[in-house]
Amino acid sequence: MTPSFDGRTGLSRRRFLTGATALASLAVLPGFVEPKRNTGRFGVSSPTTVRFGSRARAGSIVVKTNDKRLYLVLGNGRARRYTIAVGAAGRAFRGQGVIGRKAKWPRWTPTKNMIRREPGKYKKYASGVPGGPNNPLGARALYLFRGGRDTMYRIHGTNNPRSIGQAVSNGCIRMLNDDAKDLYTRVRVGARVYVQ
Repeated sequence: MTPSFDGRTGLSRRRFLTGATALASLAVLPGFVEPKRNTGRFGVSSPTTVRFGSRARAGSIVVKTNDKRLYLVLGNGRARRYTIAVGAAGRAFRGQGVIGRKAKWPRWTPTKNMIRREPGKYKKYASGVPGGPNNPLGARALYLFRGGRDTMYRIHGTNNPRSIGQAVSNGCIRMLNDDAKDLYTRVRVGARVYVQ
């Protein structure tokens, strides 16, 4: 798919992916509990305000999947930078959308494709996993929408903090739970998201 240039934002645009790639969920299964956050743990830096050249408006999110970084644009050439993990869906996903919904301690359910592909691993979770510290979506989730529809793409916490800063097998954009909570309080429903 050929990207096009958006003169308003100065960002490359591609249509959001749908189907199996966008529906891919999480490889981490319930049972892991995230330890308390320490600065520098697992080689991940705390959120930091940095210089950031972008035409995106303040309050927007820019995700740079290759760099494993998420930026909350603050305006005046600054952004709040977070370290992330990027799953297979996240690496393949490019484009724009909006935060259509936010959830605290969201419920996680493996996709039908995940259950079909690895029934021994995922079938027992087919009815879903309630929100809580053992849930793969972690403490918070931001749901990305496009054209008023859920893209099945998420920015979320994780119960596997060792994955942060890595390219992982499944999932979208993972953050440490403390970082997901921080971002959740700073981002409104309707905020623009650019995934590059």
